[in-house]
Amino acid sequence: MKQGILDQSRDLLLTCTRPLLIAHVEPDGDAVGSLLGLGWALRALGKSPLLACPDRLPRRFAFLPGFHDVTDDPQGSFDLCVALDCSDPERMGQIALRPDLQDVPLLNIDHHRTNPAFGTINLVDADAASTTQVLYDLICHLGVPLDERIATCLLTGLVTDTRGFRTANVTLAVMRIVVALMEAGAPLTEIARRGLDQQPLSVLRVWGAALAQAEVVDGVVWTSLPLATQQAVGHNSSGSAGLSNTLISAEEAQVAVVFKERADGQVDVGLRAVPGFDVAGIAQALGGGGHALAAGCLVEGPLVEAQERVLSLVRTDLARQRERLSGGNERHPESE
Repeated sequence: MKQGILDQSRDLLLTCTRPLLIAHVEPDGDAVGSLLGLGWALRALGKSPLLACPDRLPRRFAFLPGFHDVTDDPQGSFDLCVALDCSDPERMGQIALRPDLQDVPLLNIDHHRTNPAFGTINLVDADAASTTQVLYDLICHLGVPLDERIATCLLTGLVTDTRGFRTANVTLAVMRIVVALMEAGAPLTEIARRGLDQQPLSVLRVWGAALAQAEVVDGVVWTSLPLATQQAVGHNSSGSAGLSNTLISAEEAQVAVVFKERADGQVDVGLRAVPGFDVAGIAQALGGGGHALAAGCLVEGPLVEAQERVLSLVRTDLARQRERLSGGNERHPESE
């Protein structure tokens, strides 16, 4: 990160009084950890932040301090908005569309490579392993001492976004931050168990149905979650990142795609790749974004047509990438 952007971000937070912090739709561990961690840091500075998320937070993160303080309908006036872990402005959902927020300065804090720098100030570090890693540097720059609450939230983002420190962007610098957070009281074992392993039974059931009908063609493994299947097993939570991560573990997979049908007729598309391939460009071409090895987008249905359209693009792009890599080393250090 450029020092000037870090200074500007610090100044925005130091001069605000009542900031609105916004995590992205279908929040994951990095979004939740970023939202709660920055909230505690700002309270330590005497600020009165309001924490918001367009969607309900996953129950597996209920152990995090401040979990129950998050709202999906923020009320009142604010002198700063902070977008956390949002790869594009649409990820802030309906909250960002409020007319009274349009003239409020926006601090965009993120680590997605495809982030279009939509904020007044953009603290975006594509080399960071998680948005909570970016926040670690910012909180230290604010002069806020790490306590157990802040450390637990920040470590949750690092653990979940690196899938337990298994991605290529886990560097010595990342592990030094992990040590500092653990020294401040963050419980690594509990975070890993709850953030990575714990799922509602309905989620496991819908994953089972999806995995049973997974298909693979020329390195592309894909499956779908029709709305009827989700309803049949009582699955009503958002997101399918865990299923995407499971699917890419198939030894035949170079790219994995999960299609999740929504009640509004649109289809969530989760994309994963093994090192050496890149799905961020595919997601971006479809109006989404993310990282080289993990990206996503929202496309128009119906489900069957969405599958055909996206899979055609994936196969074409994968063939192009294979041609580029042919005759060379097919592994590279792209981060997830």
